Amino acid sequence: MANHLTPDELAELCAMAPRQVVRLCVETSVPIYNGRVDKTLFVRSVTAAGYRLPEKADEEAHALAVA
Repeated sequence: MANHLTPDELAELCAMAPRQVVRLCVETSVPIYNGRVDKTLFVRSVTAAGYRLPEKADEEAHALAVA
């Protein structure tokens, strides 16, 4: 799977709304370049900031959060 995703694709992967993905990017200083977000940077930054991914999040997202 691609590493740079649109907020819609990342929202689907992490089981959250696209607006929430954009909000968390702004709060955790994860850049959005050309409408795409680095998946690994997003998941790790969000979890490092103390947020938890929803239980419904994709297994791949949970694996990135733990690694």
